[in-house]
Amino acid sequence: MNVQVFGFNDCQDTRKALRFFAERRIAVHYVDMQERPAARGELRRFADKFGAAALIDREGPRFRALGLRVAGDSPERLLERALAEPRLLRTPLVRSGPRVAIGLAPGAWQAWVDAEKGAERAAPTKR
Repeated sequence: MNVQVFGFNDCQDTRKALRFFAERRIAVHYVDMQERPAARGELRRFADKFGAAALIDREGPRFRALGLRVAGDSPERLLERALAEPRLLRTPLVRSGPRVAIGLAPGAWQAWVDAEKGAERAAPTKR
């Protein structure tokens, strides 16, 4: 199972996601968005599944600090702004192949793990 987690070191939910996969001994590629923001194509995967509005953290301090509460920008425009201001995004952003999740979603992550285990059991072993 190949898991990629996008988040921030000081984000509690990101740390919970990393711990979730570590407890299940699943290797994770962690991307600290403070050092390297997510690429446009990467964000598009999440937006295609959940919509651009789901990616924006409207309750976050950065959203308020930039005065975006009163700006009334469209979610797509906010997503474009998030490329330069990654703190506008809800984190963690978790991806495993075609499957994606936004925020703290241990139920979805567990479903991925279970599906992966089921696929391993169903695959014939070579001898």
